[in-house]
Amino acid sequence: MGNILVLFQSNTGNTAKMAELVAEGAGRVPDIELRLKSIKEADVEDLKWCDGIALGAPTNFGTVPWEMKKWWDDLVDKNIWPYMDGKIGCSFSSAGAIGGGQELNCMTLNVILMNFGFLVFGITDYTGPGISAHYGAVQQGEPRSDGEKEACARLGQRLAEWVSTYIDQNTASHPLKQNYKRLPDEFKQRKS
Repeated sequence: MGNILVLFQSNTGNTAKMAELVAEGAGRVPDIELRLKSIKEADVEDLKWCDGIALGAPTNFGTVPWEMKKWWDDLVDKNIWPYMDGKIGCSFSSAGAIGGGQELNCMTLNVILMNFGFLVFGITDYTGPGISAHYGAVQQGEPRSDGEKEACARLGQRLAEWVSTYIDQNTASHPLKQNYKRLPDEFKQRKS
């Protein structure tokens, strides 16, 4: 059984709502155990326990808020690296406006994960017109539309699929073997 940690920080509740949707998506994959925790609740044991992590934070001035950065900085003295190398990770972020730096924040969260030895991934799927999670699920405010909600859920589902495939050796869970719609019809053919 694969273990997924959805770890987040939320100032206004928007990133927490995203985290719930990410966890819901991870729950779509059989035999996955989930923990949904804020950085105020989680500790080193949660990181040791997980096989995969979805890391989320609001975007502050185009990057990671200081509370999230401090949470990871404090782990450096705990010699956590031997327990992290080769686990799977992804990220998600919310901001107050479109173009608020959410993708930059996801990339920074991914770099934090890579520094701890996590293997990170992006998603090529579109979940609605103009909605994808290439660098992670991103959102202006809270997820409202079906496509926005599905982008968060698809991120969690994909994390669980990778954990199931690579950690549990369940090759039937590989994302390419799944039947969900990857590309809406309006994106199949480019119009000139």
